[in-house]
Amino acid sequence: MRMHLIQKTVNTEFWYSSCIIPHRNWFQFAAVEAINTHEILQVVQLTKFDYRLANDLDEELQKLRCRVNYHALRFTKPIQELGQRLVFRMQQMAKRFIAIHLRFEPDMLAFSGCYYGGGEKERYELGEIRKRWATLPDLSPDGERKRGKCPLTPHEVGLMLRALGFANDTYLYVASGEIYGGEETLQPLRELFPNFYTKETLANEELKPFLPFSSRLAAIDYIVCDESDVFVTNNNGNMAKILAGRRRYMGHKRTIRPNAKKLSALFMARHQMDWETFARKVKSCQKGFMGEPDEMRPGRGEFLETPYSCICEKPFNDDETSYNGDHQSEQVAMESVAKIKFT
Repeated sequence: MRMHLIQKTVNTEFWYSSCIIPHRNWFQFAAVEAINTHEILQVVQLTKFDYRLANDLDEELQKLRCRVNYHALRFTKPIQELGQRLVFRMQQMAKRFIAIHLRFEPDMLAFSGCYYGGGEKERYELGEIRKRWATLPDLSPDGERKRGKCPLTPHEVGLMLRALGFANDTYLYVASGEIYGGEETLQPLRELFPNFYTKETLANEELKPFLPFSSRLAAIDYIVCDESDVFVTNNNGNMAKILAGRRRYMGHKRTIRPNAKKLSALFMARHQMDWETFARKVKSCQKGFMGEPDEMRPGRGEFLETPYSCICEKPFNDDETSYNGDHQSEQVAMESVAKIKFT
């Protein structure tokens, strides 16, 4: 919110135009121009009203803040309607479906500094994209992968899901932009899960008005991912965190996050073991990353991913006897995933 205190009468046309200017560079494009061209004597800029709410608010205001996030904010009607139509079409084909946020676009891979075996062509293409960010440090691709900073390939995501017990007749909705490597990169995932769908395959003509706007396309993906029975995120970006938090708040639907740090070494060695051994090791790596309910201490975790003040109604109890322990909750999570049958 900003106001002008003006010591001279100004015509109505200028007054309204000065009230609807963009937020960016407000002073440069409005106040300075107004002073120079309309002989305004004084301009007062009030800057404290457009800040987001702080994290140290009273508990009741914190609850109001996050409930507004989940109940008051809405996508525009065209986005909401198309997103719900895609959800309906997925549910018509299968009672349950998985949504995967692949995040395997060229910009993501370039920013991560990772390497996926594409030779000099890949190094050149991703290197050119990295030049967009002048402050990016030089990274070791091997080091980043060992640290778990590299997104899994679509093939690796598929192998992880199969190892966790999801059969090849499972229905997938893949949320993504332009995949690096195109259909060649996606083909191994399609072979593992033939019931493979995207917003482009579910809506052709309906999608055309949204094609020039990447954020609107992402919003459509967001709606379908939110309504999925299982959501798999392949990165730790804002969209994934917001979805994970919303799914917790709205009833704790499962969100699976790959333990990339442990899985990277396992994928490199998978040809040295049989499938049963590989699957057992994947399940072991994924303990704690399966979206199982967990007790949160105040001040821990991301607000977006763990909206503590929204969903926790009683204070943390330091009495360890009141908590079942990590091992038991992880074991229950693994057993529940193994029992899921997608038809």
